[in-house]
Amino acid sequence: MPPEHKPAGPLIGIVAGEPSGDLLGGALVRALAKRLPGARFVGIGGPQMIAAGVESLFPMEKLAVRGYVEVLRHYREIIGIRSSLKDRFLAERPAVFIGIDAPDFNLDLEGDLKSAGIPAVHYVSPSIWAWRGGRIRKIRRAVSRMLTVFPFEAGIYEKAGVPVSYVGHPLADMLAGVPSREEARAGLRIPAGAPVVALLPGSRVSELENLADVFVAAAEKIAAAVDGVRLLVPLVNRQTRELFEAALYRRQSGELEIKLLFGHAHDAMAAADVVLVASGTATLEAALLQRAMVITYRMPRLSWWIMNSRRYQPWVGLPNILAGEFVVPELLQDAATPEALSAAVIDLLRDSDRRKAIERRFARMAAELRHDAAERAAEAILPYLAGEA
Repeated sequence: MPPEHKPAGPLIGIVAGEPSGDLLGGALVRALAKRLPGARFVGIGGPQMIAAGVESLFPMEKLAVRGYVEVLRHYREIIGIRSSLKDRFLAERPAVFIGIDAPDFNLDLEGDLKSAGIPAVHYVSPSIWAWRGGRIRKIRRAVSRMLTVFPFEAGIYEKAGVPVSYVGHPLADMLAGVPSREEARAGLRIPAGAPVVALLPGSRVSELENLADVFVAAAEKIAAAVDGVRLLVPLVNRQTRELFEAALYRRQSGELEIKLLFGHAHDAMAAADVVLVASGTATLEAALLQRAMVITYRMPRLSWWIMNSRRYQPWVGLPNILAGEFVVPELLQDAATPEALSAAVIDLLRDSDRRKAIERRFARMAAELRHDAAERAAEAILPYLAGEA
């Protein structure tokens, strides 16, 4: 009698478009795989998701484009990737599709799949409370369920008639186990008492193109003003590292004592007294690690004009948005000069009382967002896999 074979588990489509989504996706895939050992995960992901078992059909970096002008430059390629995924998923029909953030890419794909009878779950709400609130109508048509990471978002979707589950923020869970400042410095061979600044100019190529030179120039000014300062620059991949190294070369900053790291962003932030960081998920990571920071951003002028004209709040950085006030400085676009950025970092380095107050505020924020999010997200998705939703 032939041996019995267990039937294969469900096919799950999943797409993340940038490193922050890859991090969340990796944790979610592991949580789902524990419950569904035979499940197959197919779509687009980065190293975290691939390590968790996702078959990535395209490099995730192809989707990591930000800003209207930048998206237009890559429009044909991005549309082609989405069309290819749509055709594959309509042919193979996953039990559920999970879009992780990247709303400009995922919502259209989700809408196509949902209209074909494939449940579509979107993980991480677009910032409709900050700008482009009209997207909630598109979201209602496109998604079977929204998984939100901030508590105030659930009410917005309930009011609009969109099925929603608040799961907490996965980063708050992940970063709870990051080494202390002292442990991080020991791991990076940095003296315990040295002033340390972590510089995070972004994870996308387009961000490095706009910010690398500014960050290098700011680093020079910080090094000149603060004796013994240690400068850490974690970079997510070879492309971003090469762009930052090119900026160092252009400014002839070869003698600048700056430590480039391949990855290790959380270690760099944990070791730091102050973080200079491009606006995005890294600002929330710094807050969850309870570090004072200066938030900055630059993009092509047309993209900035469009985005700035559509935002609803005075804050851009997630920590300030969640706090409802300017807990930490934001220096954006024309205000993001090396002089202003270095001055803001130096002010925080020299004001230990202010840093401690910021750290206490962020500690409370981290506690509020810590809810074992990957497990809760998996539980919210399971009914769609069982055909019960």
